[in-house]
Amino acid sequence: MQAPELGKIIDTPLAPLHQQGGAKMGVWFGCALPDDFGDWQREYWFAQKSVALIDKNYRCYLSFTGPDRVRYLNAILTNNIKDLPPSHGNVSLLLNPQGRILAEIETYALPESLFCVSYAMIQARLAETIEKFIIMDDVALSDDTQRFGTLALEGPAATQVVRELTGVDLNSLADLERHDARVGTIPCTIIRRTPGKFIGAEFLAERPHLEALWQVLAEKSEAAGGGPIGYSALSAVRLEQGIPWFSYDFGEKQIPHEAALEISHISYTKGCYTGQEIVERVRSRGQVNRRRVGLRFTGQAVPSSSEILTSDGKEAGYVTCAAFSPALSSAIGMGYVRKENNEVGQQLEWQGGKAEVTKFPQGR
Repeated sequence: MQAPELGKIIDTPLAPLHQQGGAKMGVWFGCALPDDFGDWQREYWFAQKSVALIDKNYRCYLSFTGPDRVRYLNAILTNNIKDLPPSHGNVSLLLNPQGRILAEIETYALPESLFCVSYAMIQARLAETIEKFIIMDDVALSDDTQRFGTLALEGPAATQVVRELTGVDLNSLADLERHDARVGTIPCTIIRRTPGKFIGAEFLAERPHLEALWQVLAEKSEAAGGGPIGYSALSAVRLEQGIPWFSYDFGEKQIPHEAALEISHISYTKGCYTGQEIVERVRSRGQVNRRRVGLRFTGQAVPSSSEILTSDGKEAGYVTCAAFSPALSSAIGMGYVRKENNEVGQQLEWQGGKAEVTKFPQGR
């Protein structure tokens, strides 16, 4: 699937390894990543019943140093950077003055820096935008994108596999908390992430170690009844979980409340930041004209992105992404629906049938 972001396609560092393993490659987040490793529905069940190994090398990594780094990022991002505990992270938005979403950024508090994670497809534009805000602040920005990469384990067996490989108990960590570890002789940083009902982990490692790390994780995952999965399976899983993807389900056309990110990505007590006036105005008004919702479609036909949704013959919204859910035996998705049509249970139409507005996560 092609992300709605034009530009040069970026290869994952593991592309040769995936191709040797027979992966079908696609374009996700502007990067060449596996669609599947031969059977996407089999891979889907790895994430539901055992453990799924995911190549997440669509990211960029930026480090901020200098005495003003905390004050500076706190003034341009929507979440509370100032009060981040050591080795913890949170997820924010970078907005323009009109409140539109320019980027989604994770920020981690390290002893001598703030470490930010975003998307490689917007790396150049993001760095340029951020640097424009640096005027009188004593802050230095460095691009670590070519230094690091990320692999992930998700699914009910992920916690056990991580413990056996590293000795780290994910249950003892908070979400987006980091812990330095080793997989055999490979140094890495474990980051707990709970995308759905199962605790998962990301492995941040330097690029020269990624191939060896992938091979170890793949072997351990397969021994646990799982294995590598591609983004066809991952997209179905995350749509069930209700997780929106930047550039697919939200971006510069949306403000945070339209994208339903006002709780997860915003602090309302931290003070001023770029775009705050719009966010506060929308919050005080209490609603927006359209909002991101879950969708469940009749039958197995999968709507395309931008598919129009109607109600009584009038346009009511559109689909952002959709996929077939093996667990639900139907197509599910996300989209933006006008306020008069976006209550849970509302019945809409599209050219292939009907669509029901659902809550997140998608029910079974």
